[in-house]
Amino acid sequence: MCGSFVWTQSLSNKAQLEWLLDWGTVGLPLGTGQGWPSPGQWLKLFTALFLHSDWAHLIGNLVFLMIFGLPAERMMGAWRFLWLFLLGGAAANLAAGLSLGQGNVLIGASGAVSATLGAWLMLFPRARLGVVVPLGLFLEFIRAPAIILIGLWALLQAIFAYIGPSYGQVAWLAHLAGFAFGGIYALLSRNAIAQRMRRRAGY
Repeated sequence: MCGSFVWTQSLSNKAQLEWLLDWGTVGLPLGTGQGWPSPGQWLKLFTALFLHSDWAHLIGNLVFLMIFGLPAERMMGAWRFLWLFLLGGAAANLAAGLSLGQGNVLIGASGAVSATLGAWLMLFPRARLGVVVPLGLFLEFIRAPAIILIGLWALLQAIFAYIGPSYGQVAWLAHLAGFAFGGIYALLSRNAIAQRMRRRAGY
């Protein structure tokens, strides 16, 4: 992801735009009478995960991936986590791609990161997250239940997705779809994860 971004940034503006158009997710013709998406269009659901528009876009995804992805990977295992990232991101891009109009391109790993977030919440439902809240003239650090904070985040994604798929130039529907995929993926993987943890513990 980082290597792809650095290489993309080395291109001219025109070449960058062509690269993003060639490998980013675009509107999918399902249900439009334009036929079934080509293999290349399906492939873009995955390649778009490794493209980012700027440093803020990339770093934001990496920070969330580090916070929630590392503990999820430790519990799930590297291969199961890799499938979560790829399939969750592709599912998120598919949901957003169905809502994209012609000429719009979706890039970034936000959908895959949202899938990681959904899986993390299912794996650690009783966890608490530290947040800083303003109390008058002071800032207070508190620890709140993760299910409440992440639930509020998911609610915002649903609201913004309802307002419009491109509200704020963010594919909110991709976040919501990825989050749902991750939660379902973790629930379906519970037995395999439990067996893995027992093997690691020597049982």
